[in-house]
Amino acid sequence: MPAPFTMPPIGFGPGSQPQTDEDGLQYLAMPSGVTTYSPHLPEIVDPLAARQAIAFLGELREAATQWTQGHSNIHKLETLDAACRLMVNDALGEGEVSVLLEDPTGRIEVQETVFAGLWCLRALPASDTESLREQVEIAAFPRSVLSRAFPAARTMDLAALTPPSGIVNAPAILTELLEHSAAWRPGAVSHSINLTLLPHTPEDLAFIDHVLGQGRVTILSRGYGNCRIEATATPHVWRVRYYNSMDTLILDMIEVVDVPEVACAAPEDIQDSAQRLAEICEALEQEAAQAGSAP
Repeated sequence: MPAPFTMPPIGFGPGSQPQTDEDGLQYLAMPSGVTTYSPHLPEIVDPLAARQAIAFLGELREAATQWTQGHSNIHKLETLDAACRLMVNDALGEGEVSVLLEDPTGRIEVQETVFAGLWCLRALPASDTESLREQVEIAAFPRSVLSRAFPAARTMDLAALTPPSGIVNAPAILTELLEHSAAWRPGAVSHSINLTLLPHTPEDLAFIDHVLGQGRVTILSRGYGNCRIEATATPHVWRVRYYNSMDTLILDMIEVVDVPEVACAAPEDIQDSAQRLAEICEALEQEAAQAGSAP
């Protein structure tokens, strides 16, 4: 006798099959390891060096308080002695963003501090006749790096190039990017192309990289996952790639902008940094007073 159609067949449907550890959904690993601010007070060994460090940190706090969008304040570390500089570096710590610039005039290494918008720069000249420069810059992004990010403007006639075989979308993408690069002006809205959502071939990517060229700046932002940003040789054109915690590429973009926003500190971040610096200075002053009064 056939089973009534209102009854489901035996052996089908959820719960009808034995479960094993291997069964179930395999979820993609999501980014992890978000960095959060935690105050750190350097150990006070030399009260005199501590007072000098507190004064320097106070200058940074004052400059961060008065900072306005589009401006940059530079404070040289060469004026500090070794003990004082060690305390300052210890108090500033290391943040999420690091930057490397290399060009014929030298190399600049940048590390954002735990105070967003405060950047520690080391300028290594190409010639031995010049000395190493170390400084702290307060800015949304170091202007001293941005001014050297792209080589001299070059002319690129896309129509004169012969695309290799296997090209699908590269000519259209490059035409759009080169037009926006030529039309870019300070303060212009960012223009981005999401390669992850566009059909393309490996030959497309290779041709795009060849035409855009390689710039002088590499940025690594280690926040929610990792973001790697590279300047191209085409003015104001950046390659932006996002990776999850498994180092898998999850988003591939090209942006035409002054500098990608993910690498910049927001104005409110810099104001928060000014408040945190004030707290650090106050705590260090108390510790320095106790260290100075200790027998």
